[in-house]
Amino acid sequence: MGLPGFSFRTLRSLAPSKARHHDRPMRIIHLEIGAWIGFVLLVAWGCSPKTNAPAPTVSSSITNYTVRGLVKSLKRPEREAVIRHEEIPGYMPAMTMPFTVRESRELEGVDPGDSVEFRLRVTENDGWIDQVKIVAKADPATRKPAATNPPAPAATNAAFRVLPNVPELSPGDTVPDYAFTNQLGQALRLASFRGQALAVSFIFTRCPFPLFCPRMSERFAEVQTAFAAQKTQSTNWHLLSITFDPEFDTPAVLKAYGQRWKADPQHWTLATGGFDQIEPFATSVGLYFGRGVSIADQNHNLRTLVIGPDGRLVQVFRGNEWTAEELVQSLRGVMSKPGTSPGK
Repeated sequence: MGLPGFSFRTLRSLAPSKARHHDRPMRIIHLEIGAWIGFVLLVAWGCSPKTNAPAPTVSSSITNYTVRGLVKSLKRPEREAVIRHEEIPGYMPAMTMPFTVRESRELEGVDPGDSVEFRLRVTENDGWIDQVKIVAKADPATRKPAATNPPAPAATNAAFRVLPNVPELSPGDTVPDYAFTNQLGQALRLASFRGQALAVSFIFTRCPFPLFCPRMSERFAEVQTAFAAQKTQSTNWHLLSITFDPEFDTPAVLKAYGQRWKADPQHWTLATGGFDQIEPFATSVGLYFGRGVSIADQNHNLRTLVIGPDGRLVQVFRGNEWTAEELVQSLRGVMSKPGTSPGK
C-alpha cells in the first residue's frame, strides 16, 4: 500500500547531497537514509489491513474476553444470565455459568434461547459481562418464558439429579458420616473431624471464574490465615473442600490445587469420593450440580457449611456473599463450646 504524497523520489530529494555534505562521513549519511527507510516501512505497516480475531486484552488489571454462548435462563432483578458459553481459549473450557451485568440495560431484549456475544471482564477477584449483543433470536415457538429463578432440579434431568429420599439438613441435625478420599489418597470420614469445628465447601478445580469456586477457596485461605495469626486461640478447627467433579479431580489434582492455595494439610483437607457419597451430602444442604454431563453443561450453585465438634450442622452459608470474618466467627462460636451445637 503506497503513501499518498510520498515516494522514493521524495526520499532521494531528502537524502543528504554530496555537494552540500562532502565533508560528512559516509557512515552518518547511511544512517540517515536507513532511518528514513525505517520510517517509511513503519508507516506502511501501520496502514496495512489487520485481522479482527478475538483475543484477550488487558487494561488496568482487567482481562477482557470476547465470548459467544446460548442464554439458558435469566434473573432480571438480579441482573443475571445463565449462559452456556463456548470455550474461552487460555482461560476456561466451554461451560454453563451464571454471569452478572452491572447495568440492567445490558439484558434488554435478551430472552432464554437467544445466541449472544458478550465481553467477559475478569479481575483477580471479580468478574462480570457487558456489551451483550444478540447474534440470533430464539425461535418464538419454542422459546420458554424468562425464568425468575435458576432452573429447578428435576429427577428426570440428568444434569440435576435429586434424591428424594435424602432429607434436608437443618441447623442442629446430625450430619451423616459420609466417606471420602483426601488429597494424599487417604480414606477419611466426616466422623474423623469430630471434636473440631469444621467448615465444608463444594468446588471443582476446573472452575476458574473468580466469583465461584475460586471465591470459596480464597475465603478458606483467608480463614486459614486468620487462625494462623492467632496462635493463642484454640486449634480445633478444620476446613474441608469437597469436589463434585471426582472423575477429573483425583487426589493428585486436588493436592496440586491445594498447594496453589497454600492449604495447610493440618487444617485444610481437599477431598474426592464417589457420587453415592458426594451427591446425597450436597443435595441435603441445597447444592445442585451437573452429574454425568460434559463440562460445557456443568452448572452449580454454592453452599458452605459449619459443622460443630459434635457432628451437628450449625450454619449454612448460601452463595458467595459471606466473608472470611463471618466464617471465622461461626467456627469460633462452636470451638468455644465443644460437644454442643445450636438448634438441639
